Amino acid sequence: MRDARFATLLTLDEQFLQNPHELYGRLRSEQPVHEVILPRGIKVWLVTRYDDVHTVLTEPTISKDIVSAVPLLERHTTAEEPQSYEAELALAGHMLNTDPPDHTRLRALVNKAFTGRRVEQLRGRVEQAADELLDAMADQDEVDLLPAYAFPLPTTVICQLLGVPDSDKDEFRDVSITMTSAAQHEEMADAAMRMAAYLTRLVESKRENPADDLLSALVNPSDDNERMTSAELQSTAFLLLVAGHETTVNLIGNGVAMLLRDPEQLAALRADPSLMPGAVDEMLRHEGPLNIATYRYTTQPLQLGDVLIPAGEFVMVSLASANRDPAVFDDADRFDITRNATGHMAFGYGIHYCVGAQLARMEGEIAIGKLLDRFPKLAFARDPGELRWRPSTLMRGLQTLPLRLR
Repeated sequence: MRDARFATLLTLDEQFLQNPHELYGRLRSEQPVHEVILPRGIKVWLVTRYDDVHTVLTEPTISKDIVSAVPLLERHTTAEEPQSYEAELALAGHMLNTDPPDHTRLRALVNKAFTGRRVEQLRGRVEQAADELLDAMADQDEVDLLPAYAFPLPTTVICQLLGVPDSDKDEFRDVSITMTSAAQHEEMADAAMRMAAYLTRLVESKRENPADDLLSALVNPSDDNERMTSAELQSTAFLLLVAGHETTVNLIGNGVAMLLRDPEQLAALRADPSLMPGAVDEMLRHEGPLNIATYRYTTQPLQLGDVLIPAGEFVMVSLASANRDPAVFDDADRFDITRNATGHMAFGYGIHYCVGAQLARMEGEIAIGKLLDRFPKLAFARDPGELRWRPSTLMRGLQTLPLRLR
């Protein structure tokens, strides 16, 4: 039974997960800063307008220190019984969940290893992986694009980047899906413990047998004065593994679905492949791989428009809603690969801007471009109205994407 304090609040339920844009349109117009209950039962303030989202993402009095937020989780939950977050916190000590100066230190260490040159060196591997997967699909009439292509491509790439054995892909994929979903607390805690145990083994293997990969570079830095702790290494490996493939899986799946839903846009892209970079940014804006960004909370009262959010409150921003704000993007609900989508927030903004944005864009351009080239008759294999979205407020991705190849 829901806590009486929260009984009248809006709940982000299954209907919302399947079509968040309808609610976002109303909230931007009527209540752009609104208290809601997340599927896991936590009360938060949801921010939906672009300018307010920008303010939250750059406001120094808003914290992402998840360890310090545990008392807030306990205070703002609708659960009747106390819950332990110990398992999840074991993977929380990465740069996305910290504030300066810890964030500054961790980000600098990742940037030192995750260079633009290292990313560009992966281009050939992305192209090779795409070709191999397309070859494997070539003799089939129909496929589910997600397990056949959209998942294995970025997973192969992030495994090579980090130095994760190919044989371990399925192990972290299942756990990753759970940890980015709206799963209940017990299921989430179990997935976190499994992932923590796996990453402990992986980090130790890199310490004992370093190789030419990003994780080895983080475990064994050239500068002995700048090192992550074992907990930070484990958490950073988790962040890079999950963020490094989950977002790109959804970029590819959502992007292909958008094109197939709009034959004019698909024809324009086929006619002029040079539009692909801009098309990918429009895919990121229109139906990007992230919906609501991760937890933030106020350390001081925060004024957003007419709403004063007290200190000690969770504030969560909808990147998906900001990217469809008509005050910023003309005809914002329309998918248009020729628009200038510069300024979209699919990768966030400010100090927590996605470190893998360059890699995600490259993978999206190559994956979608090669798919369209290989299968000129590509089409939905089922009524697109029957497609279902994953049960997650964080990730915006399809559960399946059945396609006809010829």
